[in-house]
Amino acid sequence: MSSATTTTHVIGLISDTHGLVRPRVHEALAGVELILHAGDVGGDEVLDELALIAPVLAVYGNTDPPGQPRLAESIERMVDGVSIHVSHGHEVGSPTPARLLARYAAQVIVYGHTHRQHVAHVDGRLVVNPGAAGARRFKLEPSVARLTITNGRGEVELLALE
Repeated sequence: MSSATTTTHVIGLISDTHGLVRPRVHEALAGVELILHAGDVGGDEVLDELALIAPVLAVYGNTDPPGQPRLAESIERMVDGVSIHVSHGHEVGSPTPARLLARYAAQVIVYGHTHRQHVAHVDGRLVVNPGAAGARRFKLEPSVARLTITNGRGEVELLALE
């Protein structure tokens, strides 16, 4: 009898912090191996606070000043055979799953900008906006997400911060 090995990776997804890391973020993202920030970070203090939870990779948002050495234009990662793309989304105008899927080839696309939580499964691909984790805006509930990749398959869970 052969035993199959199950590999699981849990990645925290966060966006639109705008300079604020809510205390609940520490609980919501506890135990993740990596945090991917989809932009509108609001300063190095946010990245430093998130790094207390796990290593952080972050992209520029439309409100982040240019020239920030800790922010990239986009992130491309491969985790357990799953390709992941992270960008803020504003680069496609008003980001929608269709526009992002047309532009990026990754199996999992993570974006922010709209402040609205959204998860779309399209033809075996996953498009995720974890929502805005910073100050409440537009009457939207602050949130983050956990991306779990198990044996080459990604699933996402949205987590409210209030």
